[in-house]
Amino acid sequence: MRAQLTRRTLLSLVLGLQLLSTAAAMRGCSGPYQQLLSQLQRQANLTEDTSSLLEPYIQHQDLDTPILRGSCTEHPGAFPSKDALRGLSKRSFLWTVNATLGRVLKGLVTLQKQLLKSQDLEELETAKRNIQGIRNNIHCMSWLLNGSSETVEPVPTGPGPWLQLTSALDVFQAKLEGCRFLRGYHRFMGSVGWVFREWGESPSRSRRHSPRRALHKGVLKTKIFRRGKRPVPRGHLPW
Repeated sequence: MRAQLTRRTLLSLVLGLQLLSTAAAMRGCSGPYQQLLSQLQRQANLTEDTSSLLEPYIQHQDLDTPILRGSCTEHPGAFPSKDALRGLSKRSFLWTVNATLGRVLKGLVTLQKQLLKSQDLEELETAKRNIQGIRNNIHCMSWLLNGSSETVEPVPTGPGPWLQLTSALDVFQAKLEGCRFLRGYHRFMGSVGWVFREWGESPSRSRRHSPRRALHKGVLKTKIFRRGKRPVPRGHLPW
């Protein structure tokens, strides 16, 4: 009898702590769905810009030649493709982006410790803070969609965006690996921004492509490309 009471007490305590954690998390989330989506769209668009991190890295590591730039390509399968992301439900998409950005943060730490070492690259620190801001907004969006009936599907599999700078790599190879990693990161964020824009174009419907949506696909693409890409200043992202 005493053991049963103890288990019930522990269960009540755990549930109480979970409720407190949920309430604390929700207090940090404010604004309606469209406002949060707009923030995520802007954040993805800004982090897609290679001038925010890749270009400073190339200059910093003396990789700014046509041949070396041509070798700075994304590793195939290191990051989920745009088509793979578009095929996911909203909840699965958010889960995938959050998990991928978590691995990106680890890669940036590896890059900083093993390659940059004591050298200062301000843009890398800014990128880490910006990624954390995106993940915070993804967390809030997940809470808003928590009542959705969508199922969480398996995420795209692959090697993952791990940056492995082993002792077998010489300094030049390590620099190039860092460049390829950052190239993939920026491309991935461009794909994330694309999906978020699709959410905004069709807020009341599933992101999956229906026959009716396919008929308007050309019109939607035209609207996107006519907007053009405006230059944005470097710095912190708006939360």
